[in-house]
Amino acid sequence: MKYRAEIDGLRAIAVLSVIFFHMKLDPFQGGFVGVDIFFVISGYLITTLIIEDIKQERFSLLAFYERRVRRILPALLIVLIAVYAFSLF
Repeated sequence: MKYRAEIDGLRAIAVLSVIFFHMKLDPFQGGFVGVDIFFVISGYLITTLIIEDIKQERFSLLAFYERRVRRILPALLIVLIAVYAFSLF
């Protein structure tokens, strides 16, 4: 999949709307809209990757989950270690 700058722009809008919501700025009362936008973007990207793999007859559920684990697990481990370390204090 090629890089798409407009998707990064939508991600920025989603993240900023959540940040502004937590800053309690009046125009951003619906902070959940940013989360919804982010989920829609993620669903679109993942579905696009799956469709491309199916069209090329190389889709594997195992490979799909392996890519997800390789992407998410490192960040998850860092967060878990940091939370555990801070919990000691």
